Amino acid sequence: MIVIENCAVATVDRGWTEYRDGHVVVGADGRITAVGPGPARAVDPSARRVDGTGCLATPGLVNAHHHLYQWVTRGLAQEADLFGWLTTLYPVWAHLDAEMVHAAAAAGLGWLALSGCTTSTDHHYVFPPGRDDPLAATIEAARRIGLRFQPSRGSMDLGRSDGGLPPDSLVEGTEAALLATEAAIDRYHDPSPGAMLRISVAPCSPFSVTATLMREAAALARRRGVRLHTHLAETVEEEEYCRATHGCTPVEYAERLGWLGDDVWLAHGVHLDDAALARLAATGTAVAHCPSSNARLGAGVARVPDLLAAGVPVGLGVDGAASQEAGQLGAELRQALYAARLRGGPAAMTARQALALGTVGGAECLGRADEIGSLEVGKLADVALWRLDGLGHAGIDDPVAALVLGPPAPLALLLVGGRTVVEAGELRTADVGTITDRASRAHRKLLALAEAGATRTGDDR
Repeated sequence: MIVIENCAVATVDRGWTEYRDGHVVVGADGRITAVGPGPARAVDPSARRVDGTGCLATPGLVNAHHHLYQWVTRGLAQEADLFGWLTTLYPVWAHLDAEMVHAAAAAGLGWLALSGCTTSTDHHYVFPPGRDDPLAATIEAARRIGLRFQPSRGSMDLGRSDGGLPPDSLVEGTEAALLATEAAIDRYHDPSPGAMLRISVAPCSPFSVTATLMREAAALARRRGVRLHTHLAETVEEEEYCRATHGCTPVEYAERLGWLGDDVWLAHGVHLDDAALARLAATGTAVAHCPSSNARLGAGVARVPDLLAAGVPVGLGVDGAASQEAGQLGAELRQALYAARLRGGPAAMTARQALALGTVGGAECLGRADEIGSLEVGKLADVALWRLDGLGHAGIDDPVAALVLGPPAPLALLLVGGRTVVEAGELRTADVGTITDRASRAHRKLLALAEAGATRTGDDR
């Protein structure tokens, strides 16, 4: 048992219950047994007591969209839009192996933990032929770091020769992709309550996946009872592609293929007209908002306040580390608020709405709002305890505003199912120096392989 007390508490429950001085109690089963004002009552004398003076307790953050493998290609294609960025990086990613992916995932997940994240998804869609399984590498990294993990088995089967964007060497056959996806569900998916690992199904995007794979993947996911994820409506260029290729908008295309529903969450949703927004709301389709990545690639600003007003579930995503090099989910709370206000003015989003995006909103995207995303009795003890008594937050009386509007807050404690992952600002489940070194070596190795491959291609010509 763990007792956190003497802290402010933002439960992010439906009633927006908050305590200026409260407590959170974690039971031996890794679930929350009490949340309330003042000190905890009737506590087992053997319980670990944590003095949260100067801190704010919130639900652990939930990352609803990421590409962990990209950690080892950060800093490239710095002035490119999405399509240019992808075509620059596809040839580099073609040299990835499972060891590099593991190093990247450990770095990305460790850094997410240090920014208050307790649950993360991952969308891995690059499977160079003849290599060990990179999905297995990301799962092993998540086990090592200790985060709750819901990776998506991605896929691409529409290569450049057939009108897609990725090179033919990086796409899978349609049937092979479906078989590998179902095998991942068989091997890894845990539907039990409190699961640390679940699998989702995630063909990549309209410009890298055939309609056949999209339809069959949706049928597979629904037959197996897992969630669906894909990129959609991220850029103007994507909309132009869909109109030219399919004669409709991205959302119309998704609906035609059976890709709207309360078991679907879409990454980005930047370019949505009123009709598209209405269809998402009517079908319960969720959106993972990635404000920093959208800004880095110049993709635009999503209509998040409009989505929320319409009742669309909206979560928060870091997105791939090569399009959002900071990689911190905690910092995305402020980015989401700023992006909303740039589009809609200073009242477009509150600090508490931003916190909800990063907690219960992400839980809704992953279909786990009954277990995570708020501090309530019976829910999993995924808890972030933020230190707000330092110089960077001095004088901000509202603790939620201090967290969202202030500088990144250090963590006094991060619990996943009651297990300590971060304490006193330090990752306690793995050695940061080792993770850093391995990620740096993987980055250098990958770029050397890509450079050698480009040289050989030039010689062949």
